[in-house]
Amino acid sequence: MGEKKQKQQTKNWVKALVIIACVLFAGLMVVSAMGTGWLSFFTVVKPGDTVTIDYTIRDGNGAPLVTTDQQYFKQVTDSGRRIYFTKQLPIQANQSSNKAVIPIQVYSVDNGWSQTFALFDNEYNAITSNIIGMKDNEQKSISIPLWDSMTTTKSAADLKSEGLNLTDIHIGDQIPMGVSDTPKSEKNMTASSYSIMIGEVTKKSADDVVISFGHPTIDVRIVSINNR
Repeated sequence: MGEKKQKQQTKNWVKALVIIACVLFAGLMVVSAMGTGWLSFFTVVKPGDTVTIDYTIRDGNGAPLVTTDQQYFKQVTDSGRRIYFTKQLPIQANQSSNKAVIPIQVYSVDNGWSQTFALFDNEYNAITSNIIGMKDNEQKSISIPLWDSMTTTKSAADLKSEGLNLTDIHIGDQIPMGVSDTPKSEKNMTASSYSIMIGEVTKKSADDVVISFGHPTIDVRIVSINNR
């Protein structure tokens, strides 16, 4: 009886090993059919990686100014608010910009793709540094440092030269403005040397207004890492 029992146990172990081998083989077949795309789940953004992102730039009130989300763009424009649509942005993680202004091409209902929007270096650098450690399809709202210090003061004469009247402007109004893409002097500028930005009137006196053009947050989503 002991010998028969031992043989039966051996057979059971052989059957178990065969079943395990079959399961492993099936698992390997499934993984092979999936290719290597599933590995991206474990991939995180590292310094130096080339990353493509979706993003939405928001003003001080949280309202969207620029977005790569086409459905969101349509939703906002259908509500009657101004918003620009743009393309996904390829960037290098943890790589600072060597330009003060990074012009990004934008589309608007009124002007098509004829304009560029001003993405400032502190905003660009905040994105490139804060995406470190993010995964494919992960989303994050990135806070922009010193955004509230990004202001300009315009006198009544400045506004008049831009076709605006100081008496018609109120705190909270949004004003489109132009910013130079290059460090050249203004007299050498051409129309194509300027990008637009949307400023908000934060203070007003009898002589001038203070306009804030900083963006406190930019929402980003990782589309791809090193084209994976």
